[in-house]
Amino acid sequence: MAVIVVLSSDAGSTEHTAHWIVPLLRLLAPHATPTQLDALHGLVRKAGHLTEYALLAALWYRAFVGGRRLRPWTAAAAAFAICLVWAILDEAHQSFEPSRTASIRDVAIDSIGALVAVLVATLGWRITVDRTTTVLLWTALIGGLAFLVLNTLAGVPSGYLWLTAPLAGLLLIGRALYTRRQSRPDS
Repeated sequence: MAVIVVLSSDAGSTEHTAHWIVPLLRLLAPHATPTQLDALHGLVRKAGHLTEYALLAALWYRAFVGGRRLRPWTAAAAAFAICLVWAILDEAHQSFEPSRTASIRDVAIDSIGALVAVLVATLGWRITVDRTTTVLLWTALIGGLAFLVLNTLAGVPSGYLWLTAPLAGLLLIGRALYTRRQSRPDS
């Protein structure tokens, strides 16, 4: 939590992190334009939010579950609640820093990081990945089909959407067949 406080000070401002992140990004993507580098810098900073709160939630979860102090779901709820409160306080702290800005979007990103960590810790990574994959495939299928219909009605070309939406459907069918085959007892 102390690391988060330090990073939410002037030391973690965009101006300061740009001095070392942008040259690294330029090294990794030498043909990127300055606009692309700025966008990548922003993504790295948001990934930092996600990661630091995922780690914080995992540490709190571990502290609560260790020694059987709390049940897993209770520990997960407590760890998430602490991270949410800390994210709000962190953004409030940033509102007093001249080189920083407070953002509800950052609280949301922090909360997503914490939520992912407690879900993985509570459910296990395989179940979490499986359920997340299923939700994303259904989102791609339903959302893709909706946009295909809207684009067709509006006369807008859909490009790769004609490939990705049906592919999501095929992957869902493949997952269902694979799961059904795995759950059958050997004959």
